[in-house]
Amino acid sequence: MEYGGRKTLVPKPSLLFLQITIIILLSNQSLILNATVITKCHFPAIFNFGDSNSDTGGLSAAFGQPSPPNGDTFFHRPAGRYSDGRLLIDFIARRLGLPYLSAYLDALGSNFTQGANFATGGSTIRPQNTTRHQSGLSPFSLNVQSYQFNDFRLRTRIIRKADGVFKELLPKTESFSQGLYTFDIGQNDLTGGLFLNLSIDQVKASVPDILGQFKTVVKDVHDNGGGRSFWIHNTGPIGCLPYVMVHLPIRAVQMDKNGCARPFNELARFFNRQLKKLVGQLREELPEAAITYVDIYKARYTLISQASKYGFRQPLRACCGHGGKYNYNTHVGCGGKVKNKGKEILVGKSCEDPSVMIIWDGIHYTEAANKWVFDRIVNGSFSDPPVSLQMACRMK
Repeated sequence: MEYGGRKTLVPKPSLLFLQITIIILLSNQSLILNATVITKCHFPAIFNFGDSNSDTGGLSAAFGQPSPPNGDTFFHRPAGRYSDGRLLIDFIARRLGLPYLSAYLDALGSNFTQGANFATGGSTIRPQNTTRHQSGLSPFSLNVQSYQFNDFRLRTRIIRKADGVFKELLPKTESFSQGLYTFDIGQNDLTGGLFLNLSIDQVKASVPDILGQFKTVVKDVHDNGGGRSFWIHNTGPIGCLPYVMVHLPIRAVQMDKNGCARPFNELARFFNRQLKKLVGQLREELPEAAITYVDIYKARYTLISQASKYGFRQPLRACCGHGGKYNYNTHVGCGGKVKNKGKEILVGKSCEDPSVMIIWDGIHYTEAANKWVFDRIVNGSFSDPPVSLQMACRMK
């Protein structure tokens, strides 16, 4: 086609159609990306259930604070956590723009406006028939935590209606339906059975009942508590923890290439496979709920097995401990005292730099390890479905 003696190329109809289609698709993609940003979940509160891996002060409120140097790295004092600093639940709360969770059992200085933490160190899913002195396990099993949550929810409603001064310290009614419900429990059901001299097969045989009780609590939180968004952690590689390997020594042939006890890690994986199946069942039975299964085992074992790659050292050795191959003593833990030449010595940090250590006290993880794991799970890379923390209210 010519204009003023000049030739101008006009796209063929098919080419013009293709160009328009590409423009439309790019525009739609931009709108989708923008919509993703706009529609991030709004979680006004977190309600957490668990054991010492997520306990922010429950056990210490009942039985006394963990001794220094617990809490030294971040809080610079004991803060109800069995670590040198923050736990996964702390990083979860901060990422959602919420304050660190107050423990339900802690009556002093607590603010529950944006959630509550029902976890206590040593908790199991199944109720225990031993005392804490006998087994080291907490009397606040998951069913007890569930009772506490239900009472907390009902009393919150009553106190807020009364319009007194205390209502300012409690969640709004809608927080119970809009909040994120996090679960991190099960490890002590496995190790507790092993420490009672049950065989691995016997512990495996108890898993269906353990998970049946877990399912009952999740459904109760959904049916009676109004919970709709669930973030469920599986259990970590217990065969890599000093307190397991010292309590339950096994033959060298049963150790994997990273120095972890293969039979105990297989027990954890067995539990996790059954837990994942249970999550699938819960999705079918609670179709309006968003349930995210988070593979904490994979994240932690990745860190332990590739420690040097990520700037960590001595992945199976405790930072705060005393004696032995793993710097762990079954009789004297982190913050305890031992006698040396007639003098009492505090069992403190024997590692120079906790930021390059993975295991804190032979049982729990350092803040640095918790932060590393959080950075891997927060975007959904280790989750089923693979949704990020901030999209955990979405079913897919």
